[in-house]
Amino acid sequence: MKALSEYFGENVFNESVMKARLPKETFKLVQRTIHDGKRLDSAAAAVVANAMKDWAIEKGATHYTHWFQPMTGITAEKHDSFISPTPDGKVIMEFSGKELIQGEPDASSFPSGGLRATFEARGYTAWDPTSLAFIKDGVLCIPTAFCSYGGEALDKKTPLLRSMEAINRQALRVLKLFGNEDVTSVKTTVGPEQEYFLIDKEMYDRRKDLIYTGRTLFGAKPPKGQELDDHYFGVIKPRVQAFMKDLNEELWKLGILAKTEHNEVAPAQHELAPVFATTNIAADHNQLTMEIMQKVAKRHNLVCLLHEKPFAGVNGSGKHNNWSISTNTGVNLLEPGETPYENAQFLLFLCAVIKAVDDYQDLLRISVASAGNDHRLGANEAPPAVVSIFLGTELSEILEAIENDTPYGAKEKELLRVGVHVLPKFPKDATDRNRTSPFAFTGNKFEFRMLGSSASVSGSNVILNTAVAEELKQFADELENADNFENAIHDLIKRTISEHKRIIFNGNGYDDSWIAEAEKRGLLNLKTTPDCLPYFLEKKNIDLFTTHKVFTETEINSRYEILMEAYGKLINIEALTMVDMASKDILPAVSKYLKALADGIASKKAVSADIDCTYESDTLSKGSALLGSAYKALGVLEEKLDEEKNISDVTKLGFFCKDDLIPAMEELRKYADTLETITSAEYWPYPSYGELLFGVR
Repeated sequence: MKALSEYFGENVFNESVMKARLPKETFKLVQRTIHDGKRLDSAAAAVVANAMKDWAIEKGATHYTHWFQPMTGITAEKHDSFISPTPDGKVIMEFSGKELIQGEPDASSFPSGGLRATFEARGYTAWDPTSLAFIKDGVLCIPTAFCSYGGEALDKKTPLLRSMEAINRQALRVLKLFGNEDVTSVKTTVGPEQEYFLIDKEMYDRRKDLIYTGRTLFGAKPPKGQELDDHYFGVIKPRVQAFMKDLNEELWKLGILAKTEHNEVAPAQHELAPVFATTNIAADHNQLTMEIMQKVAKRHNLVCLLHEKPFAGVNGSGKHNNWSISTNTGVNLLEPGETPYENAQFLLFLCAVIKAVDDYQDLLRISVASAGNDHRLGANEAPPAVVSIFLGTELSEILEAIENDTPYGAKEKELLRVGVHVLPKFPKDATDRNRTSPFAFTGNKFEFRMLGSSASVSGSNVILNTAVAEELKQFADELENADNFENAIHDLIKRTISEHKRIIFNGNGYDDSWIAEAEKRGLLNLKTTPDCLPYFLEKKNIDLFTTHKVFTETEINSRYEILMEAYGKLINIEALTMVDMASKDILPAVSKYLKALADGIASKKAVSADIDCTYESDTLSKGSALLGSAYKALGVLEEKLDEEKNISDVTKLGFFCKDDLIPAMEELRKYADTLETITSAEYWPYPSYGELLFGVR
């Protein structure tokens, strides 16, 4: 068996492969493209294409694909073989530079928000040389951007790359003011922690709601959930451990730095965390991770659920977006150093992030908006829908001292003593962690905790990169014209703290009093997707994106349409699934059970009128009343679905789903879940929550 160090990245056209297979000059040009963002000419691309093809064929590949990330939220690929016919009736294997650089997929059926009509099919994929090609399922996959015939971005990668260029431009301006002449590029880095559930495939196959929607639309609470906190970091079950082992091997072969694995809080819930990577590569890797999780799970007769809230009553799944900024010289610009109070450069970049989160809190909320995540945010398990920043005690005290022009007395690191003599003493961190904060500073990075489990990380990082780029631009504009740089820095940091400290909150984000306090501070509380999406079209947000050339106004409008339409479609699918399950399975099953109870009463009474039938009678009475209420609620839901058919405007449809469909769905579920608690298990048509959550042993 190969050692990990031998097979890590074996399916990636990485630097070591390129160094071995490319001419020295071509290799240098490719490295310059990857590290410095320089354009690669067509002649060099042709050389790369030939080497890439030879390498892929040696690995058993017969096809290649331009692997891209449309607005569906998942990846897309169209496979073409390397074969080219010869006059003698045979074939040769060819792959040109043009085929590497550009593809032409059908763009008509991908979400475009009105950018493309159905009859306008042409679209283009363009090679992203900064993200390495790889082999998956015997196909050479080339990471690409995806745009329309008119050049508009139809994907998630293109805006992300644009936002990375924007923050690079503005960060370099600021760094030059501090004398960092050796810095030639600045990149954001991301480490996305991925939460997920694993359930038995046999159970999954018996649940229409899981098959159609990814979450359970019905389900009574089991006797045991996560109350004992015994699953969190608990011993990993052998079947799950086998899955994790296979998953790691698949990811490592693709050069994905899967690092940490553990049980999460809810039964059947787990987490995987990678090592940081440049943002666009981290986004590619996370998309691959989600795909491979689901494939590997099936090999183990499991199903990997990536929905944000697959089960009511237990924790949902998020994706923690650990974000930082680094220079090509290896400096983390969010590293406070030993004396952060004296580190003006760190404080300036910190203030840029604080101001960005405050100014564009609406966009950050939009970046995590989805029908699935609406079920999770604000519950006692995930950050609230109100965006705020956690800085911790030390940084907060430093900023307060700067704001008030008072001296800050740096404290020596306290040794943590745990009361057992044989255990070593070690330095205590400057601050505790806050698991309830949406946006928490965790030492040398920010952890954006609001993302949903199934989401692409691209959306949130587009917002973060662009918003921080705008604040750095404003800072650079002011400082470049300053007469006294040191005084200007001091005044700028002080003013920024004073004007934007409302966004800083170090307390318990789950506390209801914080929501009231946040509203007093003027912070937004956008609880649902339809509530927040209209903010996308506000002038300040359009100006942000167009100024930094991340989105055109047309692209912004299209994304609004896509996101609101997707919300409506998902709720509609869930409502139709509930109608199907209730009318075809749940109500008939309960009716059969009630008939059995009635028949049982009749049989007993036929033997003796004195036989006690209290259980049967009480259950029959209660069940009949609940069945009638459930049937009535089903009728209301069907009426709402009929009303929905007449709504064509995506905004009106989104709010109708939120205000009318979802309450009708919740009403039906309430009665159905109560019926499950009194119906004999042999009659109930679906696996219970207990079977789903504790079925993997």
